[in-house]
Amino acid sequence: MALLPSQRFGPYEILSAIGAGGMGEVHRARDTRLDRIVAVKILPDHLSDRAELRERFEREARTVASLNHPHICTLYDIGQDGIDYLVMEYLEGETLAERLKKGPLPLAQVLQFAIEIADALDKTHGKGITHRDLKPGNIMLTKSGTKLLDFGLAKLRQGAATANISLSKLPTANDAITAQGTILGTLQYMAPEQLEGRDVDARTDIFAFGVVVYEMATGKKAFEGKSQAILIVAILEREPAPMSSLQPMTPPALDRVVKRCLAKEPDDRWQTARDLEMELKWIAESGPQRASQMSLPVKGIRALGRRPVIVGLSALLLGAVIASLAIWNLKPAPASATKPVTRTVITLPPGERLALGSFATTVLALSPDGSHLAYVAVRGGTQQVYLRPMDSLEARPLPGTDGAVNPFFSANGQWLGFFAGGKLKKISVNGGAAVTLADAGSLGAPVGAIRARLSSRPT
Repeated sequence: MALLPSQRFGPYEILSAIGAGGMGEVHRARDTRLDRIVAVKILPDHLSDRAELRERFEREARTVASLNHPHICTLYDIGQDGIDYLVMEYLEGETLAERLKKGPLPLAQVLQFAIEIADALDKTHGKGITHRDLKPGNIMLTKSGTKLLDFGLAKLRQGAATANISLSKLPTANDAITAQGTILGTLQYMAPEQLEGRDVDARTDIFAFGVVVYEMATGKKAFEGKSQAILIVAILEREPAPMSSLQPMTPPALDRVVKRCLAKEPDDRWQTARDLEMELKWIAESGPQRASQMSLPVKGIRALGRRPVIVGLSALLLGAVIASLAIWNLKPAPASATKPVTRTVITLPPGERLALGSFATTVLALSPDGSHLAYVAVRGGTQQVYLRPMDSLEARPLPGTDGAVNPFFSANGQWLGFFAGGKLKKISVNGGAAVTLADAGSLGAPVGAIRARLSSRPT
């Protein structure tokens, strides 16, 4: 349906066409009541007769109306004037897809846009909504940052399960899947569970997010194929080339973040967009070199796995984690020398919680001889290291450890290392002032040398 300039829908006067697609037409218009420019999306007559498209149109209206976020396109109004229409925020700029035709983005922009999109997804998922069609064409780049668009395929948490499909029903690689009885989305950004017709949730969006960030950083798609079948196999079975092999300036930390987004199984991905956002903020604030070094695999430091954790309670049981730390810190005994396993349950005092932010690869450390437990906790708004002898019920905060992350013990157990303020520091388990050893971004020594350095006297 061709709309003419000056044609009106209620109080909205059409000015010019913006674009058209399989889900309707978008026009630039003027709100005559408020004298502001808006975008009017209409569902033409030849599409409104299709029940599934009308349902998607209405679903988009309901979904976007429930979201209020600086990086999600705002819905102003809905109406019916011989034709259904949505009135949305008018955005000046270009889509991420249009920008990517010019090549990869600078690292600073990759991180900025990724953080903004993750923040928008966090809001969306918090409302029980899965976008299901996250792709560069649905991300607008404006002077004020990114805007997430097009919730026509969004799924509410209470929605029906995704239908099973056959390969014969798949569309071309660049088209959205819209037929009733098929999965929904755009093929190159689909998670394995979408292609397999399994149910989807927020982690499905996280997979698509990883594909988008990969493309922003490298200028290449994470998964490609000369045919639908080859592309599907790539998504289901193959790992994309490391981002650093295509873009050498990619920080290793960002490479690891995206790799985890692209895990084949949802349980192996980042579990929430919030954790993902915090990790990206840490990389952006730390700088590429520092971010890669602060996640050194120091013996005794291991990722606890960022699965959903119930926090905010006045007490947190740490027994299973402590048992795991003991295993990580002690060398495996010969098979013939079986030793009893000691398990301990420790309850944090009221008002104290573990600092489980995504900056940290761990919040706990057990001394080599098992005599002391160190952990990073927040109390009264202050994050610092607490040290507890295993034969005592009391833990004491260590002065000079404000903002600490990733605690670990020296080889001799007399010093506790940690990162804070972009520095590698150590403090004696017997008390005293914290000693700065080096900038976190300048660490180039082997892990063993760093642990040995903790055991040396401060100069």
